[in-house]
Order: sequence, then C-alpha cells, then structure tokens
Amino acid sequence: MSANRGNEQDAMRRALELGEGARQIAPPNPWVGAVVISADGLRSYDGATRVPGESHAEIVALKSAGSDAEGGTLVVTLEPCSHTGRTGPCSKAIHEAGIARVVVGVADPDVNVQGQGITSLQEWGIDVEVGMLSEEVERSLAAYLCHRRTGRPFVVVKLASTLDGQTAAADRSSQWITSEEARADVAKLRASCDAILVGAGTVRDDNPTLTARTDPPPFRQPERFVLGEIPDGANVLPARSISGSLEEILDQMGKDGILQLLVEGGASVAHDFIAEGLADRLVLYLAPVLMGGNDGSPVLKGPGAPTIAEALRGRFVNVSRIGDDLRMEVDISCP
Repeated sequence: MSANRGNEQDAMRRALELGEGARQIAPPNPWVGAVVISADGLRSYDGATRVPGESHAEIVALKSAGSDAEGGTLVVTLEPCSHTGRTGPCSKAIHEAGIARVVVGVADPDVNVQGQGITSLQEWGIDVEVGMLSEEVERSLAAYLCHRRTGRPFVVVKLASTLDGQTAAADRSSQWITSEEARADVAKLRASCDAILVGAGTVRDDNPTLTARTDPPPFRQPERFVLGEIPDGANVLPARSISGSLEEILDQMGKDGILQLLVEGGASVAHDFIAEGLADRLVLYLAPVLMGGNDGSPVLKGPGAPTIAEALRGRFVNVSRIGDDLRMEVDISCP
C-alpha cells in the first residue's frame, strides 16, 4: 500500500468518526464527514455536516484548509452534491478550491444526486475514486441510504430477553431483566433514532418514558409514536397515537423525513414488523437469566416459520458485552 493511500484510508476513518459525531444534528440530511489532505500529505483538515441549512461537511473542511486545499485530496464519506438546495453545490466548491483528487466512500442514491456529483468533478478534471471503506460507510449511513432508496425509514427492532428467550415471568413481571448498563445503552440507541414506536399494550403494562440519553446530552429527543390509544397521564407523553397498516405508517414516516425508526415493542408489534419483512436490523440484549419454563412471555408473539427452511436468517454485524449482558446486532434486510 502506498503512503498516500494509507493516508487516505486513515482520513476516511476520521471522516467516519466526524460523520457519526454529526448524527444528532444533521437529519434529515446525511451525517457526513470530510477530510482535506494537503498536496504534500503533511496536513489535514476536518469537516462534518452541520444543522440543516448550514454548511455540508465538504465546505467545512475546505474552509478549514484554506489555501492548503489547492492540489490536495478531499476524502468524504458520501458523494458530494451537485445541486442547489438549502446550500450551494459542494462539487462546485471543491472545483473552485483547487482540489485535485476526491475519495468517496459511497455514492449518494438521493434523486438529486445519483452520480451527478461524481460526474461533475470528473468533468472538471478532478481524479475521483469511489468505494473506499464502503462497507463501513454503508453501515454508518444505513438509515439515510435506506430512506433514499426505499422512501421509508430504516427500522431497528430492539429486543431484550433471558437466555431462554423470555421477556416476562408467568406473573408478567419483567423489570428488570437486563442490567442497568444495558438500559443506559438503550437510551443511547434511542438518541441515534429519529422516532420510536411502541404498542399501546406496552404503554399500559410498562408505562415507559422512552427517553434518549447521550454524553453529552442529545440535541433532540426522538419523536414518540404509539400504535393505539395512549392512556391519560402515560409517561410516554408527549407522543402521537397512530393506526393503520405498518406499511402505511412507514410510508408516512418516510414522507415526514424520519430516517431511522426504533421499534421497542411489545412482542406482538416486534413480531409483526419482522414477519412482514419491514425490519432492517435487530438489536437484542441477552441477559444471563433463566426463567426455567415455558409459562413466561416469549420475545416475539405470533405465528412462526412453519419449517426451518422458511426461518428468517440474518447476519451478525456486532456482538459486545454491556454490563452483564450481551448486545447483538443482526442485519436482516433493506436493499
């Protein structure tokens, strides 16, 4: 590997970190990170997407680089835009700054971009490479990419269970199966989402607040939705009561600019999202607890696969220990 390419990969990893840092403020825009490397490879300048209406990551990095952008390389997680929206086209600004090479993580499927940014750069004589660390970038931007490709939010189903796959004892008691550390991690997971959805039964039985938490605190709390009627005085309030088919609900959320939806239950609601092929990722918190029987409540409620050949199979993308529990992420769909 050449020294320059090594620098570019390091810069892309830095851009990924920068993009993740903008996750709380960028939506409905993508949370993009960018790094400008000077022509001699000795200096680099960071940029991340700001709030909607303010500068994109590329512009922030270019302004930071100043004259050092001339003849340099711009490394960016997502294809630069070439159209005028709330801000001007990034591709034009890149050209005017004198950048000689642009390294892109993934192309942008948004109808206003779709390769036009890359084409514009190439027409100006700028060397463009697409696909560096694309798997990592796709994962970071999964919600944005899914929304632009399907018109619907990226759906994360959160589950928590004992080792024997139960969420409550026979008397329906369920607090607390998972550790305090796992519950704190769930609060951080909420902060990465634009909206949370639960069934009215969960609100009646558990009366959750469904609040987000990060360190430092998030810039916004996700919007909360309840399938069915919300009891007076419920902790989840303020929240919106919704009804209709899950597909209709997701279509409307997509139109409203919701990029990532967290489904937190109950067991029937989670089952329906999975059974109807509407879930994209599962996040399962597995506690080292055994109910020891079959009279508790299962993690999913509803008809299962009739044969093992028809069972849904996903792909583990992360397994980690949180307190005494295991946190497992499984991707199961989204083109």
